[in-house]
Amino acid sequence: TALYAFCRDADDAIDLGTDPAAAHARLLLRLDAIYGGRPEDNAVDRAFARIAVRYAIPRELPEALIEGFRWDATGRTYETISDLLAYASRVAGSVGVMMALLMERRAAPVLARAAELGMAMQLTNVARDVGEDARIGRLYLPRQWLRETGVDPEAWLAQPAFTPQMAAVVARLLDDAEQLYGRAEQGIAALPAACRPGIRAARTLYAAIGDEVARRGYDSVSTRAVVPGTAKLARLARMAVVKLPADARRDAVALAEARHLVDAAASIAPAPTPADDGRIVWLLSLFDRLERRDLARDGMAAS
Repeated sequence: TALYAFCRDADDAIDLGTDPAAAHARLLLRLDAIYGGRPEDNAVDRAFARIAVRYAIPRELPEALIEGFRWDATGRTYETISDLLAYASRVAGSVGVMMALLMERRAAPVLARAAELGMAMQLTNVARDVGEDARIGRLYLPRQWLRETGVDPEAWLAQPAFTPQMAAVVARLLDDAEQLYGRAEQGIAALPAACRPGIRAARTLYAAIGDEVARRGYDSVSTRAVVPGTAKLARLARMAVVKLPADARRDAVALAEARHLVDAAASIAPAPTPADDGRIVWLLSLFDRLERRDLARDGMAAS
């Protein structure tokens, strides 16, 4: 909840403001305070500061996220698929790595797969929202790919329309997303058992969005793909019986565009705060509160 709150708050601060540069600078000052041990007096920053310490979340991760939000607000363009992956690593891969840290996983291969799962989801978002983004003047598809199919990016953005060429580019992007989803499976298998079902469900349902785009002929310009509830349930049911492939990617290195995130997270060891010790302190505190409540109740009864 604390992680989501900070990510949401940072996104809104930049996206809904009138001065992205000033909002970006303001968020960096908030990070200074959070990582300096003196978070600003608001619930979001206090909560995020606590988990940043508890799970040793390096500053590079939320800072990368904020940088990606600024790229959005300033209309940055993406010439190549590597440029788009660099963006996806910031706005989604960084969140994947932070979530893996909350699940107490710090091995570099697992963090790499977590980043790639987030990036796959972001590529799915891009493929689904081509028309919606175009109507607010944004184009995330790699412009190099568009030119290779004979589409001029600026001319198309001025008059967005679905064409076979656009379908080919969207299909190509979803193919790349599917490769990342496949790589992410081995990272999911390395998560704590209690975490795997939820993360695998998220991976399955997001991939289903891409399948729905494909079912519509890759037309995400004139329509926006939505997966019906019955289809989601069917996907989740199939997920429960699918057997994972043999692990062939355990030692795969991170994608170049996400390596800075993985290196930053894997290089920091969390503070020695065993979970059992925390539970003992909490339990003793609970007993103390219950005892004081009982004493107070006895006193009131006696009077």
